[in-house]
Amino acid sequence: MGRAYVLDRLIGDERPSFATAAEVERFEVTPYDERIAAQSTYDALRLGAAVNPDAPAILFLPNADPNETPVCVSHRQFIARVTQVANMFHELGVGADDVVSFLLPLLPESLMTLFGAEAAGIANPINPLLEPSQIAEILRAANTKVLVALGPIPGTQIWEKVARIKDGLPNLKAILVVHGKRDEINSVYSFNDLADREPADRLKSGRMIGAQDTSAFFHTGGTTGMPKLVRHSHRNQVYQAWLMALLFPSKTLLFGLPLFHVAGALSQGLAMLAAGNTIVVLSPSGWRNPNAVSNIWRLVERYKPEVFGGVPTVMAAALQVPIDGAEVSSLQVCVAGGSAIPVAVGRAYQELLKVPVLEVFGMTEMASACLISYPEREVRLGSVGHAAPYSRVRVVQLDADGKYQRDCSVNAIGVLAVSGPGAFSGYLSESHNRGAFIEPGWVNSGDLARLDEKGYVWLTGRAKDLIIRGGHNIDPIVIEEILFQHPAVALAAVVGEPDAYAGELPVAFVQLKPGLRIEAAELIAFISERTPEKAATPVRLYLIDMIPLTGVGKVFKPALRLDAAQRRVTQLLSDVREPGVDISVTTGSHDRLGSLITVTVCGAQESARLEIENQVHARLNPLPMRHEIAWE
Repeated sequence: MGRAYVLDRLIGDERPSFATAAEVERFEVTPYDERIAAQSTYDALRLGAAVNPDAPAILFLPNADPNETPVCVSHRQFIARVTQVANMFHELGVGADDVVSFLLPLLPESLMTLFGAEAAGIANPINPLLEPSQIAEILRAANTKVLVALGPIPGTQIWEKVARIKDGLPNLKAILVVHGKRDEINSVYSFNDLADREPADRLKSGRMIGAQDTSAFFHTGGTTGMPKLVRHSHRNQVYQAWLMALLFPSKTLLFGLPLFHVAGALSQGLAMLAAGNTIVVLSPSGWRNPNAVSNIWRLVERYKPEVFGGVPTVMAAALQVPIDGAEVSSLQVCVAGGSAIPVAVGRAYQELLKVPVLEVFGMTEMASACLISYPEREVRLGSVGHAAPYSRVRVVQLDADGKYQRDCSVNAIGVLAVSGPGAFSGYLSESHNRGAFIEPGWVNSGDLARLDEKGYVWLTGRAKDLIIRGGHNIDPIVIEEILFQHPAVALAAVVGEPDAYAGELPVAFVQLKPGLRIEAAELIAFISERTPEKAATPVRLYLIDMIPLTGVGKVFKPALRLDAAQRRVTQLLSDVREPGVDISVTTGSHDRLGSLITVTVCGAQESARLEIENQVHARLNPLPMRHEIAWE
């Protein structure tokens, strides 16, 4: 059986072609559940380990340095340790419905915790960079029974955060420390010491994990009140692993995405391990380690990945690193998701590496990717491609209450809805499920999109307010609520402005109470002191006379998004000057693109136009929002 297709009991050594919609339809004649060989993530990892047990599963680079000797964990060792970790959790009282949360950087133990927790009960990976209060909210919402955390390592604050919140978690039965000292009197145990005691060849619980059993709770969305926890089944997660290994096979992968992000945990981590392949972990900080990007091409030269995958911010940053003669011919394709890939970045990679750049669209609620640009088909930069095998996509019109009205016609903009084996069954809290589905099994993405005449999906904006900063989800309500605490603020709204690196950055618009005055910098400092997420602090704050409202008195955020884009673009073009030339910027809605920046240039001589055009394109091409130049 081919190394990438271990999870598919029907595919031999040759991957099927998906060059046309008809070929996908023929492939889908076999029902998905008849095709898949694994019922659970644990089954999937065992199948992957059986391909070549002594091959590396994990190569861990502590400093993301291509010259350092990696810590190697073979597939045999990895599945054995996952089994021991699952048995350890079982001995601590974790059953199928109990939750193991973890606060860990990218370590081999982190992957063992994730999948060991799923074999014993339910895993709950948490962003360790969150503030203690937010972490505590997630732990309480998940009803966490066991917490795994990094010990007091210099330069990290995870253990300090645990110390601050643990006494406020009455349902927490045990804390396991990785790289730290045990304190069993206070229910703090050594992760590795306890795991070492357990058998590595079987699950002591005797559990037969079903495809519909809950595998994990992934946090997404809101950052105040009851956190939104996405409930994944084992079927959801195995589908993602099968899909990515099928479409984008690679013997090795440079791995730097966090495990609290579904792309890291599933699209890359589980997919590679369940296929019997190797992930090269780029330090505990992953792509946030400056060495990971600065060494990118030498890392490619040494480890020879066939796929370069990440979020657009990583891809954009890597473009700034010269190849300097490094041998990078192993790369066959670049794949990115998490936020829109600027068309200019995609073109730059096609020119630099001579490989296709494929965009995917995913959601935590779909266990990651569900729309993909097929490698065999025409690449249309700016599009997220087509529905993945066994997934489905629709663009629909909803009424004012979010109810389904009708499917949209070709190229008409509507709300993107997706379904398939990756679709979640709902949030853990029923209160969050209102509007989550347009119809049973059809997830409301909250994104605006259009379907063109060839079935390509083009994202055109967002119906929901979520801001995606470099693949990191920011709920603007958090910042708005902080602003409303300030006595000078009458109305406030936070939206995303286009950014070449992060895709979007949060900016705030504030309407002050009559007769009161305050500087924008003071309000930003007020937010920074109180926000649970530093990444959510607005990069800019605009004091305006009147926040735009709808007819029923709600803040009209589409107008503010266009306003923010106009201000940012105007700033980016502020140094484009020619004698007698006036440059103005307008932003507006567009029937096919969703929104469009128009740069109007007045008074330019014919001889100066090419230079002005080059300067405008150089500044605006990296933005995810499209633009045009109008000459007057």
